[in-house]
Parts: sequence; C-alpha cells; structure tokens
Amino acid sequence: MSVASVASTSRLLNQQPRQQRVGRRSLRVQAAGSTFGHSFRVTTFGESHGGGVGCVIDGVPPRLHITQEEIQYELDRRRPGQSKITTPRKETDTCEILSGMAPDGATTLGSPICVLVRNKDQKSQDYSEMEAAYRPSHADATYDFKYGIRAVAGGGRSSARETIGRVAAGAVAKKLLKQVAGTEILAYVNRVRDVEASGVDHDTMTLEQIEANPVRCPDPASAEAMYQAIDTVRTRGESCGGEVTCVVRGCPKGLGTPVFDKLEAELAKAIMSLPATKGFEIGSGFSGSRMVGSEHNDEFYMAENGEIRTRTNRSGGVQGGISNGENIVIRVAFKPTATIARKQATVSRAGQDVELLARGRHDPCVVPRAVPMVESMVALALADQLLQHYGQCELLLRDDALGPDARVRSQFRQLAHS
Repeated sequence: MSVASVASTSRLLNQQPRQQRVGRRSLRVQAAGSTFGHSFRVTTFGESHGGGVGCVIDGVPPRLHITQEEIQYELDRRRPGQSKITTPRKETDTCEILSGMAPDGATTLGSPICVLVRNKDQKSQDYSEMEAAYRPSHADATYDFKYGIRAVAGGGRSSARETIGRVAAGAVAKKLLKQVAGTEILAYVNRVRDVEASGVDHDTMTLEQIEANPVRCPDPASAEAMYQAIDTVRTRGESCGGEVTCVVRGCPKGLGTPVFDKLEAELAKAIMSLPATKGFEIGSGFSGSRMVGSEHNDEFYMAENGEIRTRTNRSGGVQGGISNGENIVIRVAFKPTATIARKQATVSRAGQDVELLARGRHDPCVVPRAVPMVESMVALALADQLLQHYGQCELLLRDDALGPDARVRSQFRQLAHS
C-alpha cells in the first residue's frame, strides 16, 4: 500500500464515530467495584434506603449443606438495634434465598446463590441536611466527586448496610471452610478508644464468650469498660473508634500464591474494603519493625504427630504470602463514625461554607457490629484461596511431594472421606 493510501485510510478512520472505531473488548468496564473474589465470587447489591440489599454468590461447590437459619444467625449478629450502643434503626434483616439451592432448601446446587434482605425501617426525611451539605470525613463528597450523583438517604452504597450481602456470603464461606478443612474464624473487639482487652486466649476463646455481651469482647471486665466508653461518647452526641482482632484456627497450609496474590495481601484487601477501616496488621504488624531478626523469627520444630510447627507466631500464620497452618491473627482499626450529633464546619453542594448538624440513626462506635463483618471478609478471602489452591495443587496425589510435613499430604483427603 502506498504512503498516500495509508494517509487516506487514516483520515477516514479518524472521521468515523469513536463507537465504530473501537472493538467491543475495549469498551468493557472493569471498575464497578461491587464484586470480590475469583473462584468464590461475591457481588453485593442495593442501597441503604432502597428496596433491599443482598448478594449473589458464584463458585459455591455443589452439595454443600447450608441452611437459611445458618445464614440468618450471622445476619442477626450484624443487624442494627441490638443495644443502646448501636444504631437504633429497627430491622429484622430477614433473608430470602432466591436461587442456587435444592428443593430441600439446605443443599447447594453449584449455581449462583442469591440472597435478598428487604429494607423496612427507612427514615429518608432524616437526611435532608445531608442532601445540601457534606458530612465531614464521610463518603458524601467523594461520591459526588466520582459519580456526580449519589443516593443521599442512608448513604446509599457507602452505608454499612451494604455489608449484609458480605455477611450472608460469609456464612456460606465459613460453612465451606469448616466442612472441608475444619477451619474456624472468630473475631472480637480488642479495643475501644483507650480501653484494651486483656486475658484473651486465642486458642481457647469461644463464640459463646464473644457473644455474651453487646460489645463482643470475650473478657467480661474489659467488655464492661468498653461499654461505658461507648455510652459516654454516645450521650455527648459523639462517636469513637476501636480495633477488632480476628483469629483463624485450623487454616489449611498452602493458601495464598506469590507474588501479587499473597494471602496477607488478599486479606488486607478484603478487610480494608469494609466501611470505616483505617488500619490492618497481621502477626507482629508494625511492632515487628522494632525487632531484630533473632527476636522476630518463628523457629520451626517437628511435632509428635509429624507436623511442622512454629514455637512462636509473630508471622501471624502467613510466611512468604502462604499460610503455614498456625493461627492467622489480624487486627483491624476502625475510625470513629463520621455522622455525629454535633455542629461541624463543612461545604454545601452549592459551594458555600456552612455548618451542619447531622441527623439520622448511626452507631456511636462501629466495632461491636463490625465483628461479624470482619469474620465474613476473612472467610470470603480464605474460601476463594481454598478453591484456587485445591484446583492447582491438590488434584494430583501428594505421596511423592517434597517435605516431611504429614499434615500437608492429607489435610483435605482425610476430611473429605472421613
């Protein structure tokens, strides 16, 4: 083709509408942000004051036994109105399973599972001030920056009500992990403001101990002090932050992949996607940066059952981005709730400096209700990694695999055929 012909063709292409010049693949949008996971995929939907919220779970193995009551139990732990230190919004959060289950209602088909929770106690009139002005440190302004439109009532997708879908999906992920690998995931409130829990044994604490008080701290004395700290800021129209610790017991060895999909990276992404999160630590976390190597290293030893264990757990159950079978221990920092009943300086949507006194029903401290949310996101990350690991590394027998660890050679087969 001559130079003149090339130039003519180029001019013709440039004169065509862009829609005709680009291929279909280049028009695909990958930035929606409402889906988590690769093999165990969860998409949440709905706004705080819309018709309802929920999730679609794809990649759930068939023949998993999970009941509506098991999902509802987790949602009840998350729901509002549990005590005077949570939001007074009254919702039953009753779930409906619309698809993906066999006629018995308790066995997965392997097809997408849709869970819906209908909203019933909306008070959209409480948000009239927030339609005109932005709440400081809330997502109001940034949603306008990005989309140029937002669901004002209840905060729309930025509301913690979005996490209903995560918790429903997390219930399914927890059941899968428990059945396949014997994995248990427990989270608790370890700090509210400057009140820190003491005497919590990560190897022996139980769900019953955590659920025994509205703060969800397994140490009763610490829980009472935390409750008073939250109630004090609540009566002043203020809010406060805190920390949640999550412990994974019985995690299979080998979850996580180098280089970009390291297990702690996947967990951090999962946790930091929750509303109000501001910090993530695993194992020794930031305190490990103050140690020398001989202090921080977890020495190995051979256990009597033929398993390789570590004498300490500063790694937090993950080394080289891969789980080592020890407890996975993570800590999550939550900021104070942005919406408070005190006048604050802000900017209106018209671009004027104004004062805002926000109304609405909000948690004075999010950490008590964040406990099941943290557990759920950890479960979703681990279930996703479990399916990926099993598909790549467990299809062939491990009898000739290198390494002396007896547990690794049979950690899935024993449970599957027991």
